Amino acid sequence: MDDTSEHAEFHDLLDRWAAAIVANDADAIASFAEPDWVIVGPEGGPSRLSDFLAVVRSGELTHSEMTFEILDVRRFGDIALVLAHGTNKGEWQGEPFSADEWVSEAFVRRADGWRCVQSALTPNYAAATPPTAR
Repeated sequence: MDDTSEHAEFHDLLDRWAAAIVANDADAIASFAEPDWVIVGPEGGPSRLSDFLAVVRSGELTHSEMTFEILDVRRFGDIALVLAHGTNKGEWQGEPFSADEWVSEAFVRRADGWRCVQSALTPNYAAATPPTAR
């Protein structure tokens, strides 16, 4: 898709947020999200920011890599919806994991910048499925 200024703005934002996650810095991670941020992933139901930060602080969840490719940005005043393709690697409770996902993010613009209010992760099953024989 086009690399518009909005794409560039959110690419930079997600790159900085990913850097905080890879640094396993709970306070830095929190600075990108609203206090009532919710994430929904394939591993379970909705999880609040406080729960996510708790597992980061405890060391149960660590990330070693995270990247995003912005696919679409839709702005509605102080609300933005971002669709991205994301990959990440890390450890959960000492076990390695890797993920290839479609990421849907909802942001609200505050006086000091954009803050995420909700994230939804959908596995990219096509990446794990071998191409059909022709």
